[in-house]
Amino acid sequence: MRKRRKKRMPAVHLELCDVCGATFPEDEAVRGYVPDSSSVSRRNDWFDGMRLITACSTEHFAVLRKTYQRRPFTQEELWAAKVNRVLTSGTPALTLGELACRTGLDETEIRRAVAWHNEHGGWGTVQ
Repeated sequence: MRKRRKKRMPAVHLELCDVCGATFPEDEAVRGYVPDSSSVSRRNDWFDGMRLITACSTEHFAVLRKTYQRRPFTQEELWAAKVNRVLTSGTPALTLGELACRTGLDETEIRRAVAWHNEHGGWGTVQ
């Protein structure tokens, strides 16, 4: 006698609302990018300074967008996040010149990023 195979239900990928914490199907997510100087991308530096936000509704998306609009965009914070990305991935840069090549920043910008980090105690987040 043959065993019957159970039909598998397709997996439902869930998302989490950044406002209320509700979980919901991925295809119902309301997503978009907002300016955020603390955020850099692991995969594509074109998205540096932009944070992907996810909400369960257009109302919650609007709440998130307003929250980020009130947050100041600080160039030095973005540069600090870029320096952090380079220092935490691959071989660490040993000289200011190497760090400049890997971040796309000039030495003055790197010095300002380090000063910002020393004053504020943070390197930013890598998404």
